[in-house]
Amino acid sequence: MEAVQVESKGSHGGDADRRTSRNDRRSSWGCTLLIVNTCLQCVSYYGLSTNLMNYFTEELHAGSKSAANGVTNWVGTSSITPLAAAFLADSFLGRYWTITVFLVISAVGYGVVTASASWALQSAVFYAGLYLVGLGGALQPVMVSFGADQFGDDESERGQQSSFFNWFYFSVNVGSLVGGTVLVWVQTAHGWRLGYGIPALLSVLAVALFIAGTGAYRRHQPPGGFPLTRIAQVVVAAVRKCDVEVPDDAALLHECEGDDAVSAIQGSRRLARTGQFRFLDKAAVETAGDKGGRPARPWRLCTVTQVEELKCVLRLLPVWACGIIFAAAYTQMSTTFILQGNTMDPRLGSFRVPAAMLSVFDTLSVMIWVLLYDRAVVPLARRLTGNNGGFTQLARMGVGFFILTIAMLLAGALEVARRRVLVLHGTYIGVDGIEYMPMSIFWQVPQYVVVGAAEVFTFIGQMEFFYDQAPDAMRSVCSGLAGAAFALGNYASSAIVVVVVRATTRDGSPGWIPDDINEGHLDYFFWLLAMLCFLNFGTYLIVARWYKYKKIAD
Repeated sequence: MEAVQVESKGSHGGDADRRTSRNDRRSSWGCTLLIVNTCLQCVSYYGLSTNLMNYFTEELHAGSKSAANGVTNWVGTSSITPLAAAFLADSFLGRYWTITVFLVISAVGYGVVTASASWALQSAVFYAGLYLVGLGGALQPVMVSFGADQFGDDESERGQQSSFFNWFYFSVNVGSLVGGTVLVWVQTAHGWRLGYGIPALLSVLAVALFIAGTGAYRRHQPPGGFPLTRIAQVVVAAVRKCDVEVPDDAALLHECEGDDAVSAIQGSRRLARTGQFRFLDKAAVETAGDKGGRPARPWRLCTVTQVEELKCVLRLLPVWACGIIFAAAYTQMSTTFILQGNTMDPRLGSFRVPAAMLSVFDTLSVMIWVLLYDRAVVPLARRLTGNNGGFTQLARMGVGFFILTIAMLLAGALEVARRRVLVLHGTYIGVDGIEYMPMSIFWQVPQYVVVGAAEVFTFIGQMEFFYDQAPDAMRSVCSGLAGAAFALGNYASSAIVVVVVRATTRDGSPGWIPDDINEGHLDYFFWLLAMLCFLNFGTYLIVARWYKYKKIAD
């Protein structure tokens, strides 16, 4: 695989234009293949995961608690493995080979799962296949980084790159919609053999499609070595030189010799010195003891680019932390939104719509908002702001933070209305023997739609931001940070619920979130989340004002 290269400008302008045109076509075709590939992976993954609880109980004869633990353990493992894949891609294998290897592992895993479901093999075989899928399916941060790598640094290509992130997330939602509905129906109506066989075939197709597109991938970021080693070297070198004075002239700091555009870190561009975290600059100060040795000892003398690499990561962390509260509020779709919907009238003609199915409106909202954002919002914002991407990345995420606050307010307002209807009209017993109230479940649709809009601004903004602002040799790892924030958001949501339950169930009170929410105050809980979202938004504004975008050295 050839590394990222910078083409020299010659006198043959027509040849250069033709090369640029060919590269643009290759970039477009390569990214299209990656987007389709991601969609296939998501159809397979959600086709397996959405109905996994039922497979455990029906086919493996697991109890409810055992099945729930089996699902959560697997989902937890699947949430950790993307960071492992990202480290491999950035450090040793490169993104292309990491994707290839993990796609093959995933296809093998789906094959084992299908074989186990087809011939009723031992549960250990099924678990082996399941965890191979969890390992091999950990490609989203690597895949999105590899796709973004295909674009250059000029303004026109950066606009195309921003559009790529939108369509990448669109493909994830299309895949989750098809996998979570069509394949679940196949499993229910036609059995597990076909229901799991289709994901297996799609995973094989994903491998073939990715390898077939090899010639269309025009840029390949080479691995830069283990990033934690470089970070540790900067910290150690700075501490060793804690008494050294840092010169004001950045030219006096240590940088590698040779090509001005290339750093000592393989495949990385040189970074310009920034004024934040000045203590770390001590690691790049060349003292009398350093001048005698060539090459420089990395645990004593680091380059400016290596120091700035650590600064980039440190600047990302406050932005990343703001995403945790966002994720905690976002996860209400799969918890308190469902509790709220379970008490409402689920009838749609002769059909009964489960509360959990309303999340499809979030997915549809995301798909519609991606189209609107890419084709209407960005062109309008581009004319107003002069920014080629419409909004800056920080501004885009901030809009999503604010929109999610509105979603929590809508959920709270609906709960107030629901409780008022409950007081006035009471409940009735449905034909299924479950107690409902005379208020349609479809009153929840607006809050799901608004959550979808918040996703498009914040989650896609996070993907673009963490890729663009990460050091060149750490882009896969930093892209995986968004997923880590989402996982921590789930834990934060659980912690908030525990605190609320303990604080509101004193003196015999049922609390805000009792088993029967008609006796509680779920509206208070939504107001609390809205307040946390608003405070998080205020904190984010401070962080965004403080943040300094990374600078590439001239």
